[in-house]
This record gives sequence, structure tokens and C-alpha cells, in this order.
Amino acid sequence: MKTESLIEIAKPGQRISREFYTRDVLEVAPDLLGKVLVVKNNDQSYYRYSLTEVEAYRGTEDKACHASKGKTLRTSIMFEEGGHLYIYLIYGMYWMLNIVTGPIGEPQAVLIRGIGDICGPGKLTKKLGINKLFYGEDLVTSERIWLEDTGIKPGYKTGPRVGIEYAGAHWKSVPWRYFC
Repeated sequence: MKTESLIEIAKPGQRISREFYTRDVLEVAPDLLGKVLVVKNNDQSYYRYSLTEVEAYRGTEDKACHASKGKTLRTSIMFEEGGHLYIYLIYGMYWMLNIVTGPIGEPQAVLIRGIGDICGPGKLTKKLGINKLFYGEDLVTSERIWLEDTGIKPGYKTGPRVGIEYAGAHWKSVPWRYFC
């Protein structure tokens, strides 16, 4: 399915439940494609964007995952129940939007890399006005950001994750980036 089609059908759907998020990140990540991210803007209107590209980060064994170095103040939300947001700053200028997955104590997250026709995690958070104030937000109960399921299940491709050369040959080559 083309990205343009996903944008056109970004219409209201059913809010995603906690059970969706508490599964393993390698199940959740591809299932996020085609889901609709709803964000309440400063003007109090709601904007809807279909998810088109994501990356999975899986626990303490994954050397590209921030949790691989253990629980810290920054990563503590990753050790909580799936459905919360993990937000962090890179290069001193770009906020990264991640959705925590899995059960309590198993740190996993999905980086949102693309929505609609916006590609790049820094570009999309800037467009959406997402910053550190969203850290820990619960997608199941939040009134300013959540995900909806409109029943769309686009075909997708996989590839290696982007920008994680530091993690070593194995971890930078696993096909945990999903895109349509």
C-alpha cells in the first residue's frame, strides 16, 4: 500500500488497548504500521497520522537498545508496562518518540521513524510538537496523544536499523526496521 493512501485514510478508529502494547516488541513493531497516531495540538485540534516506518529495540541483550546498559533515570520508563512513551534527545536538538512494549521488567521499545509522508524521527517530533514533556505519557489513557486502529494492515518490508553502528556488526544488521 502506498504512503499516500495511508494518509488519506487516517480517520478515527478504535483506541488501542494495553494488551496490544504488552506483547513482544518484534510482534508490536510490524503491527504498528498503518495504525493512526493522534496528537492534540496547541490549538486544541486533533491531528491524525498513519505510521509508516518503525524500528524495534529489544531489551538488555540488544546492544543498540538503551536498556542494554541497565536501568537509568533516562531509561526507567522502558522497564514499565508497555503503552508508555520513551522520549529522549539526540544531538542536543532532536526528540525521539518511542513506544514502550512488553511486560514490566522487560525493557523494549519501538522508535517511530515515519508518519504519513514525513520520514525521519526528528522531523516528525518537530512537526508534532513532541518533546520531553511527553516522557512517560500513557497511550492508553492520555487525552493528548494515543494510537488508533482503523483495521488497515499494510504490507511491509524489513531492513536493518539506522544509525546504530556503535552496537556492533550483529546488532546493526538485524532486520528490525519495518516500513511500508
